[in-house]
Amino acid sequence: MATIASTEPNETSGRARSGGLRLPPRSLVAYLQATPLLLILGFFFILPILTIIVVSFWDYDFAGLYPDFLAMNYADTLGSWVTWKTYLNTLKFTAITWALTLVIGFWVAYFLAFHIRTTTMQMVLFLVCTVPFLTSNIIRMISWIPVLGRNGLVNSTLVQLGIIPQPIEWLLYSDFAVVLAMVHLNTLFMVTPIFNTLIRIDRSLIEAARDCGATGWQVLWNVILPLAKPGMAIGSIFVVTLVMADFSTVQVMSGGQSASVALMMKNQMSLLQYPAAAANAVVLLIVVLLMVAAILSVVDIRKEL
Repeated sequence: MATIASTEPNETSGRARSGGLRLPPRSLVAYLQATPLLLILGFFFILPILTIIVVSFWDYDFAGLYPDFLAMNYADTLGSWVTWKTYLNTLKFTAITWALTLVIGFWVAYFLAFHIRTTTMQMVLFLVCTVPFLTSNIIRMISWIPVLGRNGLVNSTLVQLGIIPQPIEWLLYSDFAVVLAMVHLNTLFMVTPIFNTLIRIDRSLIEAARDCGATGWQVLWNVILPLAKPGMAIGSIFVVTLVMADFSTVQVMSGGQSASVALMMKNQMSLLQYPAAAANAVVLLIVVLLMVAAILSVVDIRKEL
């Protein structure tokens, strides 16, 4: 009886604090709080993907689209050697761009994080890196044409200095130009997450390694690089997804001499072959998700998020 009597005031006070109303379960409150985000993701992310998947099974001709359930588009996509060659070419661009942006992005972030002493100067220099993003990707990409062209700045300078007898042809409208433009456009997406990771590293860990007799390279290899892996993984995801979906850079910088999966889809849509383009988009999405899954299987980025 004493126990029952002692619990009654607590129950009464609980009802009083809640205004005499029974509060909904915490699980229901959590679902209600997540509903706006779920609606936004459903409308702008899940619904478009489902639409692309549905359209990829439709039939089509030069006159229009016909709702159906056919595997013809996937058979044409996966059964063509042109498609496989295009995917290999896209993966080549992705691998080279990823490797170069990783190396450049890490050293830029390392310089900002460990060689710039004041936080103010770090932020100033980081903002300087973002200045090119005030213009569009197309403008920044096209700006390479007068630099790399046959009569451009690089060739004219080298010829006038007597280093080369005639202009170099492969500087522009080649795979080299495509990779150069992609590295230029995507390096900042690698710098930002790596820099964010490096500035969080506890400097006492570096001092402890130096006190134990570690050299600069040993500190870099055994302390900084392992702690920077989450930022490198996030930057890699950014770069991989952006390069795999890029078509304008390949089209402009290769002069139409190279191809990518995104450019192939763009050409299919220009010919009103939307189901074929949708099938290519689904295959490309699966490939990109597999690449992202491979990155996440190596590095756990949850500690960074």
